[in-house]
Amino acid sequence: MKFTANQIASILEGIVEGNAEAEVYKLAKIEEGVEGALTFLANPKYTQYIYTTKATIVIVNNDFVADQELTATLIRVKDAYKAFSKLLEYYNMIKLNKEGVEQPSFISESASYGEKVYIGAFTYIADGVKIGSNVKIFPNAYIGENVVIGNDVIIFAGAKVYSDCVIGDRCVIHSGAIVGADGFGFAPNEKGEYKKVPQIGNVILEEDVDVGAATTIDRATLGSTIIRKGVKLDNQIQIAHNVEIGAHTAIAAQAGIAGSTKIGKHCLIGGQVGIAGHLNIGDKVKIQAQSGIGRNIKDGEAIQGSPAFGYTDWNKSYVHFKNLPKIVNRINTLEKENK
Repeated sequence: MKFTANQIASILEGIVEGNAEAEVYKLAKIEEGVEGALTFLANPKYTQYIYTTKATIVIVNNDFVADQELTATLIRVKDAYKAFSKLLEYYNMIKLNKEGVEQPSFISESASYGEKVYIGAFTYIADGVKIGSNVKIFPNAYIGENVVIGNDVIIFAGAKVYSDCVIGDRCVIHSGAIVGADGFGFAPNEKGEYKKVPQIGNVILEEDVDVGAATTIDRATLGSTIIRKGVKLDNQIQIAHNVEIGAHTAIAAQAGIAGSTKIGKHCLIGGQVGIAGHLNIGDKVKIQAQSGIGRNIKDGEAIQGSPAFGYTDWNKSYVHFKNLPKIVNRINTLEKENK
């Protein structure tokens, strides 16, 4: 699909400088631009490339001033980075704009769905499922019994949503993600053997939640595992049964959160963080990558380490950790001299 500079400018509310009928059909980084590509310049460090890029159209800030001759057509906007992001959203919307039910697929007679729905081939929709409008479910997905899916949801290929879970409006669930698998509940008997504790709760994703590829969210033993609105989960995260994650918290890849822990709003949690069970993490907490959390965390704390403690204290202590062999040698030398 091709777009002219004029068409792009109208979407971005920008001003064309150059050939208004110049056409592009793909996107590229400015340093890798080729003919027919659209790119952008937002970071001044990349300014040199605007003079050498082969891209046909470049989105720039209104205040950009060229000091060399340009071959590309420019589209001037208030904020080039935000404008390009808006264009990516528009491009993605067009790319994902599918409708209809592909065959073979299975949809239970007791399931229902709204308007402008896409259900890909080899998808299984179980009894009692309720699907809203403008939902896209890509091939090989599984939607279990009595699942409720809101409007404008995207579920990518191979994702699984187990029975009784609730998916809010505008959620995105990426390939290989599993929502609603059993929580890790086992009780030892007198022989030391483990007997499974039935997990009869569910998972609730509120509005605008993103679930990354291969991330798993376990159903509650009783009640619900709850992911509040606007939460962003990276790939390969494990969220255990009865966890609650507050609104607009973001968690990076390979983090693990044990059962019944409550995480507050607007937290930032780095990659490979491990959080023990039955803890309370406050609002606006920042946890650095690879930290281990074994205690409650107050609102606004920034922590690092394993076991984690204050981020600033950790940085100061790290200097001593790194120099510990030298310090030990100095102590040993001093002790020998004093004998």
